[in-house]
Order: sequence, then structure tokens, then C-alpha cells
Amino acid sequence: MPIDFVSATDVLFIRTGPQQLAIEIGRAATSIRQARLKVGTKGHRAPPPGWEAVVARLARQKAAELQKLADRLASKGGKKPIA
Repeated sequence: MPIDFVSATDVLFIRTGPQQLAIEIGRAATSIRQARLKVGTKGHRAPPPGWEAVVARLARQKAAELQKLADRLASKGGKKPIA
């Protein structure tokens, strides 16, 4: 099934933000934002425990979505995906 420009770029432009990470990790988005502040800055907090596994999972999901998009676009033109 062909994919149009708007649909393809919608997938490409999907962004993961503090809110999604907060939901996945079971914390408030505010605490995620505070953990991203420079150490020593007023309001800085330590990252939530277990953040590495959650971020890795979200990154893999994002990578899979982008790989699927790349494959669909490459197959449309009969060209191999760029490595």
C-alpha cells in the first residue's frame, strides 16, 4: 500500500517528549523535566530509577517505526534503503 507525503512525514515528525516518558516510567512530566536540568541548577532532581530500560525501549520502538517507514518508501520506488 503506497504511503503519501503527509502520512510519511507525520511518522517522521512524531516526537517523544517528557509526557510520554513520564507515563511510561510512572512519574510526573515535571519530574522528568527537572531531571533534565543541569546538575546544580535550582530545581534539578535525580533521574527516576530504571530510566535506562524505559528510554531504551522507547528508542527501539521509535527506531522500528522509522525503519518500517523507510522500508515502505524504499519499496515504493524499487530502491534499496540507504544504510
